[in-house]
Amino acid sequence: MDFAYDDTTTKLLEQVEAFMEELVYPNEDTFHEQVEAMASPWDTPPIIEDLKAEGRSRGLWNLFLPRTHDHGAGLTNLQYAPLCAVMGRNHWMAPEAFNCAAPDTGNMELLALFGTDAQKQRWLEPLLEGEIRSAFSMTEPAVASSDATNIATTIVRDGDEYVINGTKWWTSGAMSPRCKLLIVMGVSDPDAERHSRQSMILVDPETPGVDIRRSMKVFNYDDGPHGGHAEIVYDNVRVPAENLLGEEGEGFRIAQERLGPGRIHHAMRAIGLSERAVDMMLERTAGRSTFGRPIIEHGVVQEWIAEARIRIEQVKLLVLKTAWLMDTVGNKGARFEVSAIKVATADLATFVVDRAIQSFGASGVSQDQLLAAMYANARILHFVDGPDEVHRMTIARREARPYLEKATAV
Repeated sequence: MDFAYDDTTTKLLEQVEAFMEELVYPNEDTFHEQVEAMASPWDTPPIIEDLKAEGRSRGLWNLFLPRTHDHGAGLTNLQYAPLCAVMGRNHWMAPEAFNCAAPDTGNMELLALFGTDAQKQRWLEPLLEGEIRSAFSMTEPAVASSDATNIATTIVRDGDEYVINGTKWWTSGAMSPRCKLLIVMGVSDPDAERHSRQSMILVDPETPGVDIRRSMKVFNYDDGPHGGHAEIVYDNVRVPAENLLGEEGEGFRIAQERLGPGRIHHAMRAIGLSERAVDMMLERTAGRSTFGRPIIEHGVVQEWIAEARIRIEQVKLLVLKTAWLMDTVGNKGARFEVSAIKVATADLATFVVDRAIQSFGASGVSQDQLLAAMYANARILHFVDGPDEVHRMTIARREARPYLEKATAV
């Protein structure tokens, strides 16, 4: 078993790390200063466009799309994994600099897989160019969205149009003026089999009846330049029938196609987030002293550092294995491992960032440090793309099945 990265990965990893060292980390203060000076929290700081131009000029663009797609860099999931982890060290700037930011990555994959030529021309091409942003409108306030078949928004055929009615929230990215596409999931046939009731449709946010009510805050962070997390009411929204993504009744299956890669991307970035938090903890505790010696020499802090490193290395190996499985047996074949990394990386990130905050003391929860926003990002990973409990249940059922069958037979 060879744990070394291949030559392509090694070369790109060096380039991505150099980009971060030269352009991302030195401009973090610039980013926050520009955000503070913007008239609207949903505008784009100029530094983001500068970074995008540089990322593209260096050929570090659309790295997320695997070679099974017609677009992108042609990397495997295993090759992309360590690159995405480095981007995760700065989740508010770096992913977009490489045009690898959520939710656009998942949306581009869906358009590449299921979009018609017209849909690709209108939305996929400008997304691949980094000219627009998009949003995925699935979660609803009135139902338990951990079970996607609960979705109540309706998508009803009326002649040459579909009519959409319902309320969504946590539609990430929809507050941005650059958002030109909403991918909406809803019920098109309530009488069909449970997993065939839903469809997906593409909606221009400027369509009459689309009412973007407000942004949902995460621990009072609005996630502004990213595009926020909108609550949207769809009130008799009419869109052309050709805006249907895939076929009627394929919504649930399409969602699973999107969520598999999305979950592993979140996992990869969570590793990078954790690595950054450890670096910050080490620097802080090495540079300050209590009770006559550097904080880093105290046993409890050394325990935090050691536990963080152990957990990072364990989870990293599981994520790489999962990426390899997705490349070799497909997303469906790796579904249990995808569930495992979804849970493991959320646990990892919240643990490590929490310990880093503790090492900083009161400063760690203040606006002077990145850690508070990092913790907010880590904490939502416990239910983004499905709550941890559902994924644990999925894994446990697989483990229990042969024993239940054996017990039943006896």
